[in-house]
Amino acid sequence: MNHSESSFNGSAATELFMQSWAPDQESKAALAVVHGFGEHSGRYMNLVNRLVPAGFTVYGFDHRGHGRSPGQRGHINSWEDFLGDVDAFLTEIRKKDAESPLFLYGHSMGGLLVLSYALRHPQGLKGVLASGPALAQPGVSPILLTLSRIMSKLWPSFSIDTKLDVHLISRDEEVVRAYQQDPLVHSMASARLGTELTAAMEWTQAHAGEWWLPLLIVHGGDDKLVPPEGSKRFFDNVPSEDKQRIEYPGTRHEPHNDLDRDKVLEDIQNWLENHL
Repeated sequence: MNHSESSFNGSAATELFMQSWAPDQESKAALAVVHGFGEHSGRYMNLVNRLVPAGFTVYGFDHRGHGRSPGQRGHINSWEDFLGDVDAFLTEIRKKDAESPLFLYGHSMGGLLVLSYALRHPQGLKGVLASGPALAQPGVSPILLTLSRIMSKLWPSFSIDTKLDVHLISRDEEVVRAYQQDPLVHSMASARLGTELTAAMEWTQAHAGEWWLPLLIVHGGDDKLVPPEGSKRFFDNVPSEDKQRIEYPGTRHEPHNDLDRDKVLEDIQNWLENHL
C-alpha cells in the first residue's frame, strides 16, 4: 500500500495532521476515519490492513488537541470546532479523490461526531459507519459532571486526567500494552469538552428521526466505557430501512482492536462492498 502524510486547515485555520493509505490498484472507494477521545489516526492499522488490500483508500486525521495536531490536549472551545474540522477533512479528501464513493467512519467520540456531522451535512456521503459511538453518558460521578458544568463557564480549559481504565478498551493485552506505551495517547479532558460532548449526545439522539443515509453501527456488548444502550436507542429511532447494528458479545470498547476483530472487520468490509 501507499502511505502519505500531509496537513490541512481545519476550523479557525488550525493546521491538522492528516494521513492516508491507498491500494496499488485503482481504489473502489474512500473511507474517512474519525478517531476517538485521547487517541489518534495511527491506531487504526487493523482497519487499514484489512481494507486497503481489498481496494479501499483510507484517510485519517488527528483531532485538535490530539496526536500530531496542535492544541491543548483534550480541549475544544465548541463542538462546532470538531464539526468544522471534519468538514474541512472531507473537503480535502474530495480534492484528492473526487470520483470515488465516500464513506465516513468514526469510533467512540468520533462515532458521535460522524453521526452529528452527517445529520447536518449528509450530501455527498455514500454511507456512515459508527463504532461504539458515544451516545450515552458513561458511568461518571454526578459530582464530576456538576463540576464540569460549573468550570465550563468559569474556566473552560480547566482539565483533569480522566484516568481511563485502559483494560476496558480491549481483551487483547498487546493492544492494551501498545496503548499504554503510545506517546501520542493522552487521557486529559477539559471542562468544556465534557459539556460539549454531553450536549452533542443529547442533540444527536433528539435528531435520530431525521437520519436517511445508509448506516452501520458496531458496538461491543461488554463496552463499559461507552454503554451500548446509547447506540441501540439511536438506531431504533432511525427511520431509514438501510440500517444495521451489530453488537458483539463480550467485546469491549474497540471492536476493531479486540480478540474477535477479524469478524468485526469482515462485517465492516462486507457492508462497504454491499454499498458500493
